[in-house]
Amino acid sequence: MKNLIFRGIATAMVTPMTATGVDYDALARFIDFQLEEGINALVAVGTTGESATLTPQERKEVIRFTVERVAGRVPVIAGTGTNNTQHVLEFTKSACDDGADAVLVVTPYYNKATQAGLIAHFTAVADASAKPVILYNVPSRTGCNLLPDTVAVLAKHPNIAAIKEASGNMGQVVELAAKCGSDIAIYSGEDGITLPILSMGGQGCISVASNVVPKAMVSLADTFFRGDVAEAARMQRELWPLIHLLFCEVNPIPAKAAVSAMGYGEEHIRLPLTPMEDAHRAALYAEMKKLGVL
Repeated sequence: MKNLIFRGIATAMVTPMTATGVDYDALARFIDFQLEEGINALVAVGTTGESATLTPQERKEVIRFTVERVAGRVPVIAGTGTNNTQHVLEFTKSACDDGADAVLVVTPYYNKATQAGLIAHFTAVADASAKPVILYNVPSRTGCNLLPDTVAVLAKHPNIAAIKEASGNMGQVVELAAKCGSDIAIYSGEDGITLPILSMGGQGCISVASNVVPKAMVSLADTFFRGDVAEAARMQRELWPLIHLLFCEVNPIPAKAAVSAMGYGEEHIRLPLTPMEDAHRAALYAEMKKLGVL
């Protein structure tokens, strides 16, 4: 597999905040927790990290802080995507200069580029990046679907190493695997179908659930990779209620509530996102207690 960045589970980390800015003390403790639980990689400033409402300076500082705190123990993947190619190039250069091991670049939201536009956009980023690029397809949030034929073209680029596939469409994942083969690593971007994507040759998951249960998510992947598919399937089913509750409101609202309850900072979340509704919060906390997280 070309430029395999990690195998297993990468946490798409929340960004702990207060009303006045990023809570770096809480972020440091949260990174330490993730490493102690055996996570395989960490993503800073992705969707779950509220990249859309961090200032450009905050984005750069969170990535730099994460790289320094991790200190080479696992790969750090920096979210550098926006809907402006020039801004992506700037964020990508900064992240690479600050020591990120790879960059995660979402399809340009709102602009809804054509497939030809997506090829041009991602090629420009890959040409400019000093580190491997992970494509990020999440059409439910961007209004733009990165199709398998397009990925097959991009996968020929030596610096495009992987895709985070979060379309939720297993048929598309199968087509992607068939058309790209070993040219690109496929990572699940949907916790609820991690096992099915692994079964199609996926190399792991960039996970929201691992903010809360990193050890369990790593164990699920490890169990599959050692060949015990039935046990991995049981683990996927066991985690389903938590995964469902972590997406009962738009991500990262529930993840931020869960991480805050675990002691990693306030539940502060920036507008236009708002705190979790009480009924959903009660159900989430009940499931976390059932799993021994709270």
